Amino acid sequence: MTTIRQWASSVFRLYYDGFRAMKLGRTLWLVVIVKLIIIFVVLKLLFFPNFLKENAAGHEADYVAKELTER
Repeated sequence: MTTIRQWASSVFRLYYDGFRAMKLGRTLWLVVIVKLIIIFVVLKLLFFPNFLKENAAGHEADYVAKELTER
């Protein structure tokens, strides 16, 4: 158990020291986070409407069961 804990600690220290020393890397991570927000929030709102809410009208379980059994 101690070897796993020591290994996890050394891996954490490696990444912690590496990220702490980065200058350009912080900017790149900020770009990555902004892109993920755009992908998962903005695109979901624009291109993936709530199909179940629009078609089921409060009876979601019945609608899903009917769609699964009829197909």
